[in-house]
Amino acid sequence: MNSDIKYADMRSAYGNTLVELGSVNKDIVCVGSDTTDSLKTKKFGDKFPERFFNIGIAEANLVSIAAGLAIGGKIAFASTYAAFLPGRCLDQIRNAICYPDLNVKLVVSHAGLTVGPDGASHQQIEDLSIMRSIPNMKVITPSDAVAVTKLIKNIVETQGPFYMRLARPSSEVIYDENDSDFKIGQGNILRDGSDMTIISCGLMVYKSLKVANNLKKDYGISCRVIDCYSIKPIDRKMIIKAAKETGSIITVEEHNYIGGLGSAVAEVCCDEYPCHVKRIGIMDTFGESARDTELDLLLEKYGLSEKEIERNVLNLTRIINGNIS
Repeated sequence: MNSDIKYADMRSAYGNTLVELGSVNKDIVCVGSDTTDSLKTKKFGDKFPERFFNIGIAEANLVSIAAGLAIGGKIAFASTYAAFLPGRCLDQIRNAICYPDLNVKLVVSHAGLTVGPDGASHQQIEDLSIMRSIPNMKVITPSDAVAVTKLIKNIVETQGPFYMRLARPSSEVIYDENDSDFKIGQGNILRDGSDMTIISCGLMVYKSLKVANNLKKDYGISCRVIDCYSIKPIDRKMIIKAAKETGSIITVEEHNYIGGLGSAVAEVCCDEYPCHVKRIGIMDTFGESARDTELDLLLEKYGLSEKEIERNVLNLTRIINGNIS
């Protein structure tokens, strides 16, 4: 974790990395649906217009065109807002991409509550659940811009369909560009601990690190913090090891607490090493609009603030120690 807080935009990291990779790999193509400025894929289009297709507001067509390009031997990136994938084109994703196991990379932005003013219609909170339930689909949720760059490079080299989920706002930089390792199917231990494990993804990873620091300082509670950027395949070995060594796990995600990261971790523990698992997420409800300056208040209202994460750790600690009052 960097000592000095820096902020960076995940979408810009995506666009810049796509241009970098496109310069050396002529098979990379990009398809957009009238959100290319926002997703920063226009940079790729300006550099490689012959490999860039903006097909307008037609998300099902976006997916189908990407599938066709993949059949033709291309590495097809298809991007738009998370609210429109998978919601408007689940059938095409399932049958045109995942069933034939095509080399299509779906990279979406504006996921979770932190879309801000756009409100519930654009706050995608069920996508991880949907995407990880489809055979052959791999699901990735980076926690910062460095992770985006590293993981985009990784998925280009990995055959098959991917769903990568990015956040809209600029976020804290957690990783060092020159000393960070990412592999599909693994997670990263960002802080070791012995009393409890906090497993997070996306924007919740930095919050979890801050909570762990505060808990150690204020209460002497030692929390292990894992960035579970690979939701599917998930790092089963790391989760089982954490369950055995710390005895309890709390998951934190900017997603419905049903079906996402928390459910995936609970499934691993249920199968391999049952332990206390507390899931923190959006409690099966729709969000609401908020100004960009009020995003922290929005997260607080829906139970995703640092204060709420800390409260859940303390409460689970009391339960484990037999003090439920």
